[in-house]
Parts: sequence; structure tokens; C-alpha cells
Amino acid sequence: MINTIIFDFGDVFLNLEKQAAVEEFKKLGLDEPNEELLALNTEFEKGKITELAFIEGFQKFIPNASIDQIRFAWNAVIGEFPLYRLEFLQMLCNNYRLFLLTNTDAIHIDRFEHKVGMSFSGDFYRCFEKVYYSFEMGMRKPEPEIFNQLIRQHDLSPKRTLFVDDKLENIEAARAAGLQTWHLQAGQEDVVDLFDKKILEGS
Repeated sequence: MINTIIFDFGDVFLNLEKQAAVEEFKKLGLDEPNEELLALNTEFEKGKITELAFIEGFQKFIPNASIDQIRFAWNAVIGEFPLYRLEFLQMLCNNYRLFLLTNTDAIHIDRFEHKVGMSFSGDFYRCFEKVYYSFEMGMRKPEPEIFNQLIRQHDLSPKRTLFVDDKLENIEAARAAGLQTWHLQAGQEDVVDLFDKKILEGS
């Protein structure tokens, strides 16, 4: 039945160290994110503001922190990408159309690519028919249009397309678009458990 899989990135393939980022920002004097910074992050993930404008938004609250310090703290969330997940993906791409759809920003993607290296990131990207970053699309999950755009652009059959994400709001939006879904529980499940979930049976 399933012939296409759309994957999220963070906490699906790439481990996210959210507490590490919180701790780094605490060192700079920012105890926790506020509504203004959360809104700023949304704009940055949609590519609506520049990297400099994003960082300067933090400097409003931590004026003594340098651009490099803020960038370092922001990137502390980027954890490990286990090799076995890449190998699983490479096996999967022989039998399914694969897409990556992730809410992210240019700073995090640059850090990921530098951390794993060109060879690893290249092998990862080659597994996908197309990689979609929110900051390049001008929209982010769970906005309905982000799913509809993929469906239209690649002539996907929603009933034969599986969407994998760790955030419930994104899963619910994908279901509303008619997609099949797996709400992956980060820390309790692993993307390589996909076949154990029986979701792809009959495909």
C-alpha cells in the first residue's frame, strides 16, 4: 500500500539535545525562551528574517553575549546522527519514494553538515527524492499548505504516503491532509523500528 514516505529530521534521524541548548543559554544569562523569542524562531524557520536579525533578537535579552556565543548556544541542540539510521535509510530508498520535510533554519543545517561532514550529509541527502527545509519554503509544519504542496508537486497519493514525525501537531495536520502517519515517540522508539510497526504491511 505505502509507496512514499515523508520524514521529519530532528529526533527522527538527528538526535536533538534540547536541554544542552537551554543550559548554554543560561550561561549567557537567558533563563528560558519567552514569547518574543519563540515568535522570532518561527519567523527564522520560515526564512522571513536574516540570521543576523535572529541573533540580534537574542541580544535584546542577553546584550553582553556575542554573535558567536549565541550561535554556539543555539547549535548546542544539534546532537548525534547514528550511522545505523543512515544505513536503514539507504536500504529504504531502494523500495520507496522518500522525502525530508523539516522545520529548521540555516544555522542548524550548516551546523549539522559541518558536524557530520560532507560525505555523510551527502549520503543522507541522496536518499531523498527532494529535501524540504521550512526556511526555504517560507512556511512550516503544521501549516496545511506545506503538506498540500508536496502532494501536488510530486503527484503523491495521500493514502499511499506515510508521514513520520515526533510532534503531535504535525501528525494531526498530516492526517487532515489525508496522509498516513506514524507519531514517533522520541526516546522510546527509533525510526529503524518502522517495519516493526506493521505500517508498511502490504506495500
